[in-house]
Amino acid sequence: MTSERWDAAAFKARVDDVLRRYVAQEADLLSEVDPALGPVAEQVEAAVADGKRLRAAFCYWGWRAVGQPDSEALLRAAASMEIVHAAAVVHDDLIDDSPLRHGRPTAHLALRDAVEHHPRPAAGARSLAMLVGDLLMSLAGQLFVTSGLPAAYLGRARPLWAALARDLIAGECLEILHTGAAPDTAASLKVIRYKTAKYTVEQPLSIGGALAGAGRRLREGYSAYGLPLGEAFQLRDDLLGLFGDPEVTGKAGADDVHGHRPTALLAETWRLAGDEDRGRLRDLLGRPDDPDALEAVRAVMRRLRAPERVEAMITSRVEEALRALDALNLPAPAAAALTALAYSAAARRS
Repeated sequence: MTSERWDAAAFKARVDDVLRRYVAQEADLLSEVDPALGPVAEQVEAAVADGKRLRAAFCYWGWRAVGQPDSEALLRAAASMEIVHAAAVVHDDLIDDSPLRHGRPTAHLALRDAVEHHPRPAAGARSLAMLVGDLLMSLAGQLFVTSGLPAAYLGRARPLWAALARDLIAGECLEILHTGAAPDTAASLKVIRYKTAKYTVEQPLSIGGALAGAGRRLREGYSAYGLPLGEAFQLRDDLLGLFGDPEVTGKAGADDVHGHRPTALLAETWRLAGDEDRGRLRDLLGRPDDPDALEAVRAVMRRLRAPERVEAMITSRVEEALRALDALNLPAPAAAALTALAYSAAARRS
């Protein structure tokens, strides 16, 4: 992709190729240890097989916006952001006990057959999935440092890489700590910021900028653009989780309700609800064996117009991100690409 025109499909194909070759090689090395590790190696590959590659794209344009040219070494470094995401997804699905991802069984379910002889097959499969996620995070760091970029460039980004991992873990922990508690919009937005927003947009963008030697003003601008856009991304995910088409999203639609998770959608519903609706929500949330609970919660949300409130939150955050982008006066190709990425991150169906 040497032209200045942003071609999202061509970029995705390049990232897919890097990930496929790198992870296949690592999976082969794992399988060589013992044939019994084959199913684990398969899940390592499966974890990176799908994705929009938004995180890699933000890292790439964080680099290009500084004036750096297209680079295969940078592409490898950017692709490592997708392996971070794959690790986070495996762990998140395990924590949330989610059954589906991209329309396929999640790792902790897919690995059940590999441990059918285990005294506790479900526990054994969950342990294997946890280790798949751990390995993926290690592989992400390995791909980043062996990307081919100069050591001095990588050194500039090292503190940001450490912050990315710390913030991601902090967000996941906050979600667990708030799960089942009284819904609160401020708490939910903090979970969103740390669990998803930062590592989806702001940090990949900032890492790309740091690799390229971006100055303080540009780095601050990246944060001003990236944080609200990352929040919009997750708010869209909340809506799709409950009101999207599972055939399109590839996820089970009941997870957030059955798990009583601290989503902003639920928090806004709670804020808008009166005593009677709050009592009904208390009865409905966290009931995984009740197929009617999901639709009943959706009905309350629709009646209180909570989805419209979350849509407004998404719109305001995208507008904030684009204002920050405009203020940076970036080169036209970078500005155009980051504008297109803003819309694709926030206005999507899966």
